[in-house]
Amino acid sequence: MRLTLVLFIIMALFNFFGCAKKFVNKTPIGQKFPSVKGQSLDKKKYNIPEDFLGEKVLFLIGFVQNTQFDIDRWTIGLDQTSISVKTFELPATQGLIPIYFKTRLDDSMRRGIPNEIWGGVITIYKDGHKIQEFTGNENPNNSRLVLLDESGKVLFFHDRGFSVKALNELNESL
Repeated sequence: MRLTLVLFIIMALFNFFGCAKKFVNKTPIGQKFPSVKGQSLDKKKYNIPEDFLGEKVLFLIGFVQNTQFDIDRWTIGLDQTSISVKTFELPATQGLIPIYFKTRLDDSMRRGIPNEIWGGVITIYKDGHKIQEFTGNENPNNSRLVLLDESGKVLFFHDRGFSVKALNELNESL
């Protein structure tokens, strides 16, 4: 009985503190993006990819806070090359801790960026593990760029950090 209680406590702590599952990196080109729910920083709810069917959309996906540096380089590159595609940042976490503190995390992000771009950031908490499993989460500081076609399938994917070559390849995919 005592051993069972100790094991239960250990398992609960393990789960509560969000010991993230590791997923091997993949290149999901041609695959349908997993169905996930999120909310933008301006509090609009999204079902992804369903809400974007019929149009191409680019997701800059980050799994950890340090990914923001890579996402910022991509954002600057996209702006400087005038690539015209609807683009969203998707912070996609997993574990109970981020879910529990999601309001605080979203408020922190809102304080760090101008309110006119809040609509371009869709946070994925509960379903973040689906995206991580879909793309892999090795080297989590690298963003995952996912360009979806009109049917929600991946046209372009990159997970090795910003490069001009990858930016040009993305442009060619459009």
